[in-house]
Order: sequence, then structure tokens, then C-alpha cells
Amino acid sequence: MNLVVYLAGEIHSEWRKELKEKASHLPITFKGPMENHDRSDQIGEEVLGKQPDSIAKDEAASRINNLRTSLLLTKADLVISLFGESYKQWNTAMDASTAIEMGKPLILIRPKELHHPLKELSSKASVTVESIGQAIQVLSYIFDKD
Repeated sequence: MNLVVYLAGEIHSEWRKELKEKASHLPITFKGPMENHDRSDQIGEEVLGKQPDSIAKDEAASRINNLRTSLLLTKADLVISLFGESYKQWNTAMDASTAIEMGKPLILIRPKELHHPLKELSSKASVTVESIGQAIQVLSYIFDKD
């Protein structure tokens, strides 16, 4: 069995690389958002041409990014959503909520300090853990034989 896992969360740190390395022994295909921030911001104008202002530019890019995310989430067997302490997490919350709405199993990674602001989301997640290592343990358990 091979799982497709969508990695939702900020694109500014190396957390995906760490998680993929630690899960390299598992039969998992990873997907996620566009990690090239400039490309993500520019895709609307790449496709639709120069926009009249920054709001129109953001909206054009957002529609294309949302389409990409929606398609990849639909194909995912499982979603892992990481909330860190260093970056704004609006997209992470949106992707995690969308996964829950789609009925996708969700592993929520968040530090203990973010328990209170994420308590409602955490209560809807399949599993909530505090570290990438714990998420790897959950993934490994899925493939355990008995």
C-alpha cells in the first residue's frame, strides 16, 4: 500500500524536508503547496497577464493556487498540517479545515504553546501531535504488521 500525503503548512522553513527524510522508509508519496513563494505570488500574472493592481494580482494568483491545492487535497489519502511558532498560519488553517471538510484524515502538528488557539481545529483532527517525530511515529504505525 502506498499513501499520498499532502503536507499543509508554511513554506518558509525546512519542515517538509525533515519530515520526508524521516519518513523515507515508508511507502508514501508527498504532495503540498507550491514551495516557490515567488512563483506562487506570480502565477496569476503568468497565466492571465499583467493585472491592474496588487489586489487583482493577489486574487488571480489565489484562484490558481486554490485550484492546485484543492486538486491535490482531493487526491490525498492523508493530510499533515504543521503549525509552527514563527510564521502566520492562515493558509495552514484553511488547508486543515478544507481537509476536515473533505473527510480526509488529518494529523495536526502543533507545539504545546499553540494548544489554546488551535483547540477547535485540534478537536476535529484525527490525531494531534507536538512534533514531526511524533507524526512519523503515527505514520509508521499505519504500516505496522501486527
